[in-house]
Amino acid sequence: MIDRRGLFAAAGALCAAPGLSFAAAPAKLGPDNPAVDAFVAEQKFQGVVMIGRRGRASYVRAFGMADIEAGKPATRETVYGIASISKWLTTIAVLRLVEQGKLSLDAPISTWLPNQRPETGKTVTLTHLLSNTSGVPNGFSPALKADPEVLKREISAAEAVTLFCQGEPLFTPGSKFDYALTNWFMVTAIVEAATGRPFQAVVEDLTTGPLKMSHTRAGRVDAEPGVAASYYAGPPLARRENPRLSVMAAGGGYFSTADDLLVAAHLVFDTPFLSEASRKALTTILVPDQDYALGGRVRTLTVDGQPRLAGWETGRTAGFRSVLGHRLDTGDQVVILNNTDLSQKALDLFADKLFGAAPRA
Repeated sequence: MIDRRGLFAAAGALCAAPGLSFAAAPAKLGPDNPAVDAFVAEQKFQGVVMIGRRGRASYVRAFGMADIEAGKPATRETVYGIASISKWLTTIAVLRLVEQGKLSLDAPISTWLPNQRPETGKTVTLTHLLSNTSGVPNGFSPALKADPEVLKREISAAEAVTLFCQGEPLFTPGSKFDYALTNWFMVTAIVEAATGRPFQAVVEDLTTGPLKMSHTRAGRVDAEPGVAASYYAGPPLARRENPRLSVMAAGGGYFSTADDLLVAAHLVFDTPFLSEASRKALTTILVPDQDYALGGRVRTLTVDGQPRLAGWETGRTAGFRSVLGHRLDTGDQVVILNNTDLSQKALDLFADKLFGAAPRA
């Protein structure tokens, strides 16, 4: 049985110290955890597992290899693709632009993209895009299937909207859930239109910079030092290519570390980094059957027989898998990063166990 009370209590004690310090931390932290060790052995897990509270880690372990061919082991500082957790980072930037009066969640997107067909431009809002309920057609998937080389082109957000987001709406905005990248192409174009600046620069200024995410970035970073390679599940493990367009950053193109994610979630959920209205928007479920809010999920965990809400961000792309869980009542946190194509469901259930939550129905 996992000693979660001890782990989270240790984190809480650290947080009692005045202020947060983000200096270099030990690569291995906390007592051995039988639940983690069992999961690692059963799943042949490679990656990083971190448990903490309010931005302070109480347990950290890195397992296996970050890059098999180069002989580089996984470490606490290894950078992993976080896929759809990028949507959460994007949403935070959008909410801060709303706070600044540069965007509105409920205005029609024609406010910033005036050339959209009326049934899209005048009815779809940023709320619809950020909750994947816009009904905007997904022209990207068929284009990619027809020509995989499209991933090697350089396409601006405005061009992506023209190329991939046109046509008859698939459904009335807000009526269905469609987890399509085209929602996020449009978000990118709107952010750039509202600010007059490149999307990634806006996210750096409003999200990753002030959240102290010094190792978090988007783009073609695979060959950079410290970035993990990704692999097809084995045996044997086989290296995966992970090409992506820069316009895919908002929906799934960011890379990060466990520490960056732990600290960011604390600042977003536990402090006044966002306004009260923005935090409410970020944690209000809009699609109940998906537990989906804006840019991510809010799950109900059953802990000690009681329902507990948790921000629940997950990512899955080209061999990378990730979970960022954050209890909204206590600030207890779990981060899991993997580069060997493990089952996302298995990682979610593992995270549940680390929170001490009852098995899902």
